[in-house]
Amino acid sequence: MATRKLPLCPFRLALEHLVYMGAGMKRIALLLCSATALALTGCQTPRTGGATSFAYDPAVQSPQNPSNVQLKLSTGAQRLYVVEGDKVLLATPVCVGKPGTPTPQGNFRIYSKVAERRRASSPGAGYPMTYWMEFQPAYGLHWGFVKSVPATHGCVRMPLKAAQKTFQLVRNGTPINIAHSQPMDATIGKSLPRIDDSHLPDPPMSYLLSPQVFADARQGKMWRF
Repeated sequence: MATRKLPLCPFRLALEHLVYMGAGMKRIALLLCSATALALTGCQTPRTGGATSFAYDPAVQSPQNPSNVQLKLSTGAQRLYVVEGDKVLLATPVCVGKPGTPTPQGNFRIYSKVAERRRASSPGAGYPMTYWMEFQPAYGLHWGFVKSVPATHGCVRMPLKAAQKTFQLVRNGTPINIAHSQPMDATIGKSLPRIDDSHLPDPPMSYLLSPQVFADARQGKMWRF
């Protein structure tokens, strides 16, 4: 009788010699391989990374009183919560400042909103910083590629649709509390997806510098993402 071929696993080399084993040894070897294959998930390479920010479209609730909306930013968890009292209206992963250029902590207010803002300084002059919400001079929340670790120069990068919805919820004067952690980290913060745009290619600079980048942003999209 022909020997049945088995899926690739650490014991395959030994199993290819089952024909030379006695019935008892064959049974033991098969059991060992089956158990190990299950433990190693079929010996397949585990997936790494996370979903991209362009696939993230957070649920949002309308506030009862827009003047009571506040922002709570957790730099440790890289989470932003738009709240009204104890109610979370929107929650999203974000990307904050790296250790050498941290996002400032404290209590601030949004004092400038610009939907179609571009970087003014070099390098990178003209780069889109869509849905800009400034809380300190040169520090703001805006659309940007989100990474799973702190990676900015102090600003807060947000997924595109999250930035768009947050921009609609806040107004000039909206308070923002920035701290290492927020109470919501232990609840809704844990349910948010892991987002990592680090593997995405850079769109052509000709596209990023064109009016089309803002037209696409209004539709909640960008380039080919």
